[in-house]
Amino acid sequence: MPARPARPRPRLIALATTALLVTGLSACQSAVSNDGGSADTSGGPQSGGVLHVGTTSDLVPAGLFTNSSQTTDTLIGQVYDSLIDYPTDSLDPQPRLATDWETSADGLTLTLDLRDDVTFHDGAEFTSDDVAFSIATWADPKWTVQFQRTAAAVTDVDTSDPHQAVLSFDRPISNVFDLLDVMPIIDEESFDADATGQTYVGTGPFSFEKWTPGSKIVLERNDDYWDGAPYLDGVEIDIVPDAQSLVSQLRSGQLQLILGMNNRDAESLEDSGDFTTYPFEGSERQTYVGTNVTNPALKDVRLRKAIALAVDKQRIVDEVYRGVGYPISLPWPEYSPAYDAERNDEYTRDVEAAKALVAEIGDVPTLPLEYSTVLANHEPIAQIVQDNLAEVGIKVTLQPNEHADHIEKLINGTFPALWILDHAYAQYTPSTLAVTAYPFNADKNSSNFVDDTYKADAVSAWEQVDPQGEDAVAAYAKLSDDLLSDLFLIELATTYFQGVTSNDVQDFAWTKRSEPVLAKTWLAS
Repeated sequence: MPARPARPRPRLIALATTALLVTGLSACQSAVSNDGGSADTSGGPQSGGVLHVGTTSDLVPAGLFTNSSQTTDTLIGQVYDSLIDYPTDSLDPQPRLATDWETSADGLTLTLDLRDDVTFHDGAEFTSDDVAFSIATWADPKWTVQFQRTAAAVTDVDTSDPHQAVLSFDRPISNVFDLLDVMPIIDEESFDADATGQTYVGTGPFSFEKWTPGSKIVLERNDDYWDGAPYLDGVEIDIVPDAQSLVSQLRSGQLQLILGMNNRDAESLEDSGDFTTYPFEGSERQTYVGTNVTNPALKDVRLRKAIALAVDKQRIVDEVYRGVGYPISLPWPEYSPAYDAERNDEYTRDVEAAKALVAEIGDVPTLPLEYSTVLANHEPIAQIVQDNLAEVGIKVTLQPNEHADHIEKLINGTFPALWILDHAYAQYTPSTLAVTAYPFNADKNSSNFVDDTYKADAVSAWEQVDPQGEDAVAAYAKLSDDLLSDLFLIELATTYFQGVTSNDVQDFAWTKRSEPVLAKTWLAS
């Protein structure tokens, strides 16, 4: 992986070592035994104990499936299962609730064989009807899920066999397995309560017990879990909006796993020897500057290119992300069939070129640059971007937003000018980005960018029968052309969510979709 990280990190997981998986843990998940500190691990996994997790944002029931907060991701990763799982370092689907599958030669039918030994937390049997209901729910625009368009492309689900689901499409869908990896299987009978936060019923290793808004989520061990009962008695997720308080509570022992701290604090905790930092490698995130192209100033692509050339991406990687990541112009990770190392460097910093573009444009009004107060790395990134843009003659004012408001603006495309955020899904089939992610969706995106060529190229990439084949790679190259020439979104860096644990936490894992996985996690004495 290019340029990562800048300094030795003794217990970081390299992509090449993701095969070091604990017994019983699905091959789709990265896992690491934490052997630091004085915790006694000599006797192997120990049962018992409650894991105390701290996150910076509260649960928003209406945004349950938006992948917009680490609290939601933590909940989904423990309470629900998906049909398949991708390994963190590839797009090779592995069995979960689906045990086997077959795609027709024309790509219009996918037959899924389902496990016959799975029950929901309320005792209901898992069947093909639950697959059909989950897909229909994700296809419903009400839930504003990023895979809505892909789910809606499933034209029929044959559920005549309770242990087999046959999905039909009216055209090949190259990213259907991405949908099956990301989509949690939900229980139709309890779903109305899910929508209000009263309960969450899945088939996962932990069952939902209660949510105290603004305070805590309590999960308990599912002793009947089809993949074996967890070692932990339960998981408690504490909502700690202030990132510094999050770190303090980890240091004091009130928390054993934190999500949402900035990279500088994660580095400091690791260096103390008392904690271990885990970047969720294989679940890459891309930090970007978004642009609303309906803004009169940003409608001019020359201004968007000036911004791309002005920003010191390497400084952001070094100072904010502490070397955990690398600068980019395109979102694709190295293992993606869309990856192109040369084109990934197309917008490296060039202050004089940026100044020349601004001079061509003439007067540029002062623009707001918005960021979320919950995402601890984003304020210093906004400050760097502000300084860089001022250097080339572009003035911006910084505007912090509550996280829920920030995400609402993202989904609805109501940022007035510029914003900073992370996006995901570049780690999946490349077409997923162009037909799924809020910032990229060719039909409706956060930048309000509409272009017939981009729409056509997105559909062409989406309809590939073989998502790894030569024709698909050529289609992805056209998507890259569009992203670089239209530049409605300005990529800054590929990086990773990070989790920090105390040294008694063993076998911590995560999925390609950035969900912590605690099914085999245990606490050493």
